[in-house]
Amino acid sequence: MLVRAAKYFVVGGISACVDIGFFFVFAKLLGFNYLVVATIGFLIAVPVNYFLSVRFVFRSGARFRPYQELGLVYLVSSIGLALHLAVLYAAIDVLGLELMLSKLIATGSVFLWNFLARNYFVFRAAADDAAASPDRR
Repeated sequence: MLVRAAKYFVVGGISACVDIGFFFVFAKLLGFNYLVVATIGFLIAVPVNYFLSVRFVFRSGARFRPYQELGLVYLVSSIGLALHLAVLYAAIDVLGLELMLSKLIATGSVFLWNFLARNYFVFRAAADDAAASPDRR
């Protein structure tokens, strides 16, 4: 699991660069509403993360069909997005932190949720399921 987490850290970093770069241009430089921009950037980064994850980190199709996997990734990501927006709002509007610092805090705070949910729910193989639950005869 440690190797998988390290690989996901790299994949997540690439996805975060897409998300943060989009956020920097549209929220910081162009002044669009940061919550709207954060939502759009997050939604752009999800497929990047999914495709890199199934290529380098997780085994696609081990538990669900690819379209089901992608749907579950979006479900997990929707929860992550809600957490992300809550942290971003609290950092900017409640604590008064700088925009990009707040974005980094929000991105980092959701990373663990995304990895754990994908690792244990979306991409866990059937063999992992059998090993995780004792035989009940």
